[in-house]
Amino acid sequence: MLDYVRLPVNSAQPHVGRPPKDDLASWTVTDDWPERVPVTSAEVDVFEAWFGDVFDELFGPCQ
Repeated sequence: MLDYVRLPVNSAQPHVGRPPKDDLASWTVTDDWPERVPVTSAEVDVFEAWFGDVFDELFGPCQ
């Protein structure tokens, strides 16, 4: 544990505490997903098994 804290090379003071919050106004969100995303029946089965009760609350039970 000797010398485990070092100053950044280009800084006279070490960084202390949390990093500054990002300005979210300058963020750009993009995606490269296709218009339709293929889903297999096995994937649907997994979501129904794990989240079926949540889906029923949101959309109502299956008919």
